[in-house]
Amino acid sequence: MTRYVLLLLGVVGLMGVSRGQALVYRPNNPNFGGNTFNYAWMLSSATAQDKTKDPATLRNTSTSSRSDANSLDSYAQSLQNQLLNRITSNLVGRQFGETSLKPGTYTFGDFRVEISNARDGMLVRIVDGKGGETSITVPYY
Repeated sequence: MTRYVLLLLGVVGLMGVSRGQALVYRPNNPNFGGNTFNYAWMLSSATAQDKTKDPATLRNTSTSSRSDANSLDSYAQSLQNQLLNRITSNLVGRQFGETSLKPGTYTFGDFRVEISNARDGMLVRIVDGKGGETSITVPYY
């Protein structure tokens, strides 16, 4: 019993000496006033926890998983690149070579090549079937 009384007196004595401290809330998120250096850590943490998949990525991976269609698309792209390379070398060779480049409109598969005279040189406009357009000016030599 004496031990309990001494313990109680010790606790009561320490209560007068102990001091409290105010609680201060500091947000971690920079959007809510937190430290701006936490941004990269919070973004990487959120990205690591993200379980959702982008529908466009799923669509692309499902179409590319078919090896026949993928190799056929690759072959078609390679053929188009070779055709455009040959057309370009032919056009530049004619412009800087013996024969001159003739204005007109030429169609190669999905591509339409329009050649016309411009102030600075020959204007070559290439339009693909998807709405993309590129203009090249070949200077007079």
